[in-house]
Amino acid sequence: MNPDEFRRTLGDPEPPPGISVPLAALWHAAKGDWDRAHGIVQDAADADGSWVHAHLHRIEGDLANAAIWYRRAGKPVCADTLDGEWDAMAAVLLAAWAAGVGAGALSAREPAGRACGPTAGGR
Repeated sequence: MNPDEFRRTLGDPEPPPGISVPLAALWHAAKGDWDRAHGIVQDAADADGSWVHAHLHRIEGDLANAAIWYRRAGKPVCADTLDGEWDAMAAVLLAAWAAGVGAGALSAREPAGRACGPTAGGR
């Protein structure tokens, strides 16, 4: 599944079956269900779950808490728009899911900050 296909599933009542926990949380976040997304990644101990957790705290405007979760994810604090970050995260997490590895295994080969997207600024 590519990011465009993933985005098209946002009209469905539930996320695509079999996707990773971080992708499910990202899906619910895009649908505006912050509480459900947060509940999904609240106890996620891996880097991918922590990365989505950071994004969720950016959405709510709690940048100090977001910074903690970015650190746990091993990612720089993102300065891109929320939509830009979501798009970049979806691409990386989908690629990792398709490859059967965590996103950290893929993003470790990418330049720092690339997963934040191409632009800087707020939403």
